[in-house]
Amino acid sequence: QLQLVESGGGLVQPGGSLRLSCAASGFSLSDYAMSWYRRPLEKGRELVAAISKTGASTTYADTVRGRFTISRDDAKHTVYLEMTNLKIEDTAVYYCKALDLSGQAYWGQGTQVTVAS
Repeated sequence: QLQLVESGGGLVQPGGSLRLSCAASGFSLSDYAMSWYRRPLEKGRELVAAISKTGASTTYADTVRGRFTISRDDAKHTVYLEMTNLKIEDTAVYYCKALDLSGQAYWGQGTQVTVAS
């Protein structure tokens, strides 16, 4: 059974850092493009960052470019989102998504990130 489990969220002050992890099980991570989305309170889900199957290509939302870094370690079946210089507006539930070649998407349950002083 394909499963994605996010972790690493929490409460952090503005300017702080967090690293989110997305652990995959039940499938070969190397077969999937991976991405991170977030859903701020009372707003829709938005793409934060994406990484290709090989890791050679990455994409970032304008709001996080230069502050967030997405990476993957297929040997550890894990995708990461390194977040630095966090801002209050980064507060959201962060979700991991796996996308296969057919366009089928799989989602994790999400992890809460709260940026507050």
